[in-house]
Amino acid sequence: MKDDHRTPFRDAHTDRSAAEKAPETEQTKAPAYRLAFADEDFLCQDALRPVRLQLELLKPEMLQDEAGIESTIVMFGGARIPEPSKKETARTKTLADLSVFYDEAREFARLMTLKSMESGGHENVIVTGGGPGVMEAGNRGAVDAGGKSIGLNIVLPFEQAPNQYVTPDLCFNFHYFAIRKMHFLMRARAITVFPGGFGTLDELF
Repeated sequence: MKDDHRTPFRDAHTDRSAAEKAPETEQTKAPAYRLAFADEDFLCQDALRPVRLQLELLKPEMLQDEAGIESTIVMFGGARIPEPSKKETARTKTLADLSVFYDEAREFARLMTLKSMESGGHENVIVTGGGPGVMEAGNRGAVDAGGKSIGLNIVLPFEQAPNQYVTPDLCFNFHYFAIRKMHFLMRARAITVFPGGFGTLDELF
């Protein structure tokens, strides 16, 4: 993130670097001495939850502003729907049968991205949850069109890493479901919903 605010005073980056090079004494090694904004243990305390909520709201917002993202098309859908070439590996026959929606989602995202790029690629940018299945198809369709797309991932116990098609500079990771949902809607011009499970229904409602 850019910080073009110029002042004669030392900035936070400079002081953080200086603090890391302080001589090691009993005082400088104590947790109390750490700069508050550079102290992860401090920031992860329950009392700091409002600050963490604000950070999760601000970071994706500022980076999308920087990238010139003006509006989005949201794509919700099942994480377990395989692409047709891999439907034999699907967990159930139902999921294998639903693989047709992977191609539908991919083609939809491709067409929307082509349309977006006609006006500079800043409007109607595809955004997904950044995971596998329909989400991967959405981000992949944007790549097929030569455009960018957004992924709003979240830390889950058994979730995989973001899919490889999300634009790296627009791939975000969340702790709070509520803030993630806010980002889905903040720039949304349209929402599309493909077949999915409880997660997709939760996002839809």
